[in-house]
Amino acid sequence: MGIDPRLGLSRTSDEYGAHSSRFRVGAVSVGVAGRCSDDVALASSLRPFRVETCRCDINVSVEWVSNFDLTPSPEIFDSGATWRLYQRGNGFQFDFIARDQRYKRLFVDSLFREATLQMCAGYFDSFPGLAKDPLGYPLDELLIMHRLTQEKAIELHSCGIVRADGIGNLFVGHSGAGKSTTTRLWTACEDVEVLSDDRIILRRDDSVVETPSDANDAANKHEVLRLRDRSASPAGPFAQDDIPKKTSAIRMYGTPWHGEAMYASPNSAPLARIFILQHGHGNILTRLSPSQAVAELFARSFVPFHRHEYVESALEFLQEVVDSVPVYHYAFEPDQRAVDTILNLHD
Repeated sequence: MGIDPRLGLSRTSDEYGAHSSRFRVGAVSVGVAGRCSDDVALASSLRPFRVETCRCDINVSVEWVSNFDLTPSPEIFDSGATWRLYQRGNGFQFDFIARDQRYKRLFVDSLFREATLQMCAGYFDSFPGLAKDPLGYPLDELLIMHRLTQEKAIELHSCGIVRADGIGNLFVGHSGAGKSTTTRLWTACEDVEVLSDDRIILRRDDSVVETPSDANDAANKHEVLRLRDRSASPAGPFAQDDIPKKTSAIRMYGTPWHGEAMYASPNSAPLARIFILQHGHGNILTRLSPSQAVAELFARSFVPFHRHEYVESALEFLQEVVDSVPVYHYAFEPDQRAVDTILNLHD
């Protein structure tokens, strides 16, 4: 049984629709159901994250309406561009806007488990060539980002790079801080897997003890997706016999939301170090105190600020992250020496 968050009514699984698809981002699984295949088609950015079967953390039912009910609801947040958030009973209503018109509306419960996505037939009839992409950006990211508030996890503005020896480094920075530059430097110098060049999800790693053979088995499944090539190609082994048995308690996950370098991988890796990026001179690394690290990471996180409990949960988890992983401020120059400095780092 599912709960319609608009009406508080129970629905059978048959009422969700005859067609379905599933994807997983940051260990959050989303199931989409609708009356036809177009209703559950995944946007191109989500297709590498498709999964065939899984227990879904979020269930979304897609339906079509002629037009939207415009009865006012209490507004919580206005992005100023593409979406607005409203209170709807005990749950939420997201309205998505293009050409000054609402074209999608998402009703979701307060725990972000059950949702109904309404597609406006009137809008799409006016623009027949427009791709429908029911869960296309920014809806997909908003859904995942809000679901992370219910778990020990967070999304950061960062690029995640996994070396051939299995070491995962996270490079965190605002736009223009050097994430795409860092990605290009590492891919030019090292055999690495890039989980994302712009947005990474961190969460607890439930398997903090790992044998070398287990690591090799997992590594053989790794692939790097380079969207500029529109193809996934094997990136070689990403674990060697010298990986320590005990890994970080924090794991980083790739996301579909890439940056200029256009890397987006559905894979994950244990996290060894975090670097706060800043263009500078001399490639200077400065170890941050836990309080400094939490402040720097929070300033570069994607956290829904409209509820204080979401903010408190994010700060608590970031404290757990910095207690497990060393965090450095990194003033770097965009050349090979920036990579060498980290390769020669000993905590």
